[in-house]
Amino acid sequence: MKVAIYSRGLDFEQENPLLLLLEELTHHATAILIFHQLLEQFHLPRQLYDKMIPFKDSDDLNEDIDCMISLGGDGTMLDTVTLVKDKNIPILGINFGRLGFLASISKEDLASAVDSLVNRTYLIDKRALIHLDSNEPLFGETPIALNEFAIHKRDISPMVKIHTYLNGEFLNTYWADGLIVSTPTGSTGYNMSCNGPIMFPDSACFVITPVAPHNLNVRSIIVPDNNVISFEVESRAEQVICALDARREIVSKTIQLAVRKEKFGVNLIRLNENSFLSTLRSKLTWGLDKRN
Repeated sequence: MKVAIYSRGLDFEQENPLLLLLEELTHHATAILIFHQLLEQFHLPRQLYDKMIPFKDSDDLNEDIDCMISLGGDGTMLDTVTLVKDKNIPILGINFGRLGFLASISKEDLASAVDSLVNRTYLIDKRALIHLDSNEPLFGETPIALNEFAIHKRDISPMVKIHTYLNGEFLNTYWADGLIVSTPTGSTGYNMSCNGPIMFPDSACFVITPVAPHNLNVRSIIVPDNNVISFEVESRAEQVICALDARREIVSKTIQLAVRKEKFGVNLIRLNENSFLSTLRSKLTWGLDKRN
């Protein structure tokens, strides 16, 4: 088996869980690629260090890798997606962060997670990605997102007007601080915090949710993901913010933007006991009541 390990960076108190993971993998004679910054951050024992193969970017990864392990929170998982891109490498998220909707496997379950990898007793969840098209190059070679695309006003600028179209047909003009187009996966993120609906990850749709809309009767709308959603922005400021997941760029208000479903998706590894419903109950504390 061959795995790659990525992290934005770990706290030094997380060195022991990292060592445990590496020892478990090497115990099963696993070939390990590890992100070069992670390898430089910790002084691994020589017997482990000599077995590590450093990698720097997506070009160092290929489809013969059985699994990409993401160490961190959900933000690290989103970064991992931009590394994997269309290489069809399954991603296993181990939660070294806080909430962990995507990286739902705890550090305490490292040994069982590795055992599931080796014995291939895991499940694969296929998740859709959103793709951004624009008349200017944005976000380099990865204009994709797992959670959402968003348009925002800048800082203390007045609200913006976002004219929105579905397959070229006018939908609505949103007077708001911004607008979110979320995938089903991202519906439990920024979309949910703006009172958008929660969708099952395998739903074939997007949800469009305004951020602080001026008109109180404007609410989220769910649309099929075979639509191309395009935008025209009006603003008193000369620039607005475009965001894909945790990445953002400052752009001219005259930019032409459209989003659609990406041709490829991403595969997330799930242990049998970690269903979407159990994640909702545990992360959102559904069903917990002091009266029960």
